[in-house]
Amino acid sequence: MTGMQRLFTAGYRVFFLAAGLFAVFAMIVWESWLAIHAAGGMVSDMPFSMAPHLWHAHELIFGYAAAAIAGFLMTAAPSWVGGENAKTKFFVLAAGIWLAGRLAIWFSASLPSLLVMMIDLAFVPVIGTKVLLLLLKRPKPRQMIFLAVLVIFFSTNLMVHLEWVGATGDTANGGLRGGLLTLTALIMILGGRVTPAFTRNAMRQTGRETGLPEDTMPLAVVSIVGALILPLMATAGLQGAVFGIVALLAGLAGLVRLSRWRTRWTFSQPILWSLHLGYGFNAAGLVALGLSALDRGSEVAALHILGVGAVGSMTLAVMSRAALGHSGRPLIAPWPVALGYAALPLAALARFAGSEWPELYYWGVLTSGALWILAFALYVVELWPVFTGPRLSKSKESV
Repeated sequence: MTGMQRLFTAGYRVFFLAAGLFAVFAMIVWESWLAIHAAGGMVSDMPFSMAPHLWHAHELIFGYAAAAIAGFLMTAAPSWVGGENAKTKFFVLAAGIWLAGRLAIWFSASLPSLLVMMIDLAFVPVIGTKVLLLLLKRPKPRQMIFLAVLVIFFSTNLMVHLEWVGATGDTANGGLRGGLLTLTALIMILGGRVTPAFTRNAMRQTGRETGLPEDTMPLAVVSIVGALILPLMATAGLQGAVFGIVALLAGLAGLVRLSRWRTRWTFSQPILWSLHLGYGFNAAGLVALGLSALDRGSEVAALHILGVGAVGSMTLAVMSRAALGHSGRPLIAPWPVALGYAALPLAALARFAGSEWPELYYWGVLTSGALWILAFALYVVELWPVFTGPRLSKSKESV
């Protein structure tokens, strides 16, 4: 079996590689456009119909993150129900639909907007239907929440496209914010499960049975329910004090949860602290977003804490860990991947500075983008053999 054939045998292979490649490509496009303008130049003609900053936001949320979600679900769902992976034909079809969506958005200036909408919206229902069929074989009520997240995620993208086709007047910005906040809700759910669990497992492997990570149901409920409400409010255009209070409660509950997960113990293991880092940025970003809704800080800065620091860090952590584990390799992050883990929080801080202090805008955004490109380029290059090479042994841990 060739590397290309092997690529379409598992969700973590094709979608995690596609996510990494697209993360690099999309950021290079945005950085190039921005650098030209920072130097005093002007780029007036782009192949897509929307403004460049809207293309940038849409594609990192509904392009990059959608591929990461698909890779996770198509890797985890079979293990949840004890079933087999999807067939190669399904992965070829699903990956083709995802790529068609990226091409439709890229060439949207020369395509009918309705056609672009139909192509771009097709991917999430395909993945969701496949996951639903798997769960119906052996129902797992605890996992059904991921289908609810997919429905919200699809709906937020639909709101973006409805404005772009002229069916609504002002829903694109709310849809983009809602899409990003759906990702933060997913991190609250998934990160809240795997971060303490994987840390607990690692501590027990050293023989430790006391002082293990702890979690409480009330904190979990407040953080998850609050995070799930936020994309609904954002899509509906509700951005006032109530939105701010919900975001603050969800974020603060997340920070308290994290404080009980023994983060300091993980400092010698990048494969673990990267999960803590992503979850921490997610909770802190919600706090910052809540404060901005109460006129205490920049909303754009808060959104980029979530987009770069939370979504970027957590997806990189989960994708690399799942790829290593499911390919039978040791759960030890190679040093280039660990360097990528460290680059993303610096990228988030640089982007925060660019939003919070206007005189630092170009410096902050360009530095942030360069660090993002570095992180995902290291990930792609280092894990390329994992995505295209043979599985070494039976996996001992699932995502």
